[in-house]
Amino acid sequence: MSTSDGGHRGEAVAAIAERDYETAGDRYTRAGRRVLADPRPDIDPFEPDPKGWVGVGVGYLATAAVCYRVAGASKRATRRSVEGIAVARDLAAGLNRPVQRACLAEFVADFRAIGDTGDVAAAYAEAADAYESSPPDERGPQYWGTTPLFEAAAAPIKQVARTLDNGEIAVTWEDLHGPDPADPGAFLAARPNYKRQRFPGLLERVTESGVLAAPRGTTEYSTDHHRCPDCGSTDVNWAAGNTLCMRCSRPTKPQ
Repeated sequence: MSTSDGGHRGEAVAAIAERDYETAGDRYTRAGRRVLADPRPDIDPFEPDPKGWVGVGVGYLATAAVCYRVAGASKRATRRSVEGIAVARDLAAGLNRPVQRACLAEFVADFRAIGDTGDVAAAYAEAADAYESSPPDERGPQYWGTTPLFEAAAAPIKQVARTLDNGEIAVTWEDLHGPDPADPGAFLAARPNYKRQRFPGLLERVTESGVLAAPRGTTEYSTDHHRCPDCGSTDVNWAAGNTLCMRCSRPTKPQ
């Protein structure tokens, strides 16, 4: 995603590789606030934007809260989640399409799940209802699902899930969306319904393990040029300027 995060996201991923999750949370927080202030040179975060670039910053705050939770800093995870809820609700004044406001409601539910800040199931139900009641849009639900706002809302659960699946893609497009794009409300309402069923349990598991994977970037399997000094894997994940083991997310080295 091409937004102005000041390099803080790369630093956050580097901290994850070192398993310094509280520092990673700090760096993701800085990335989020930077993007929220100035997503891109041509974007005012408080004005309508059909792609919702400002949502990338909201996603970074969500990932920051996940990092704090995995680090055992539960109070910081809660505070960052409260911040994220306030930001998501405020941005609804600028992102004025109903489908985008529904995605912001989805973010609110995610923050409730991450920070344990209220009735998670009710929040996801509210987001699903918002999608269901959104009027049909000329762009179609598949367009919206690939915009930066919607991809940012999918990123935290994908990162958490790959932690528990040996670095593989554990949450797919098909998992998150309904089977029929011709029914746009149900197609997009599948996102919060899926998260309601899966995200809290995934968060509990990574919290108990004390380990969080890096986000998945560009990957290569069975390389002849890198081997992880920690687990021996030759599978590589290039993420936010970092060269990492795809399996354990530790820094990997050239052979």
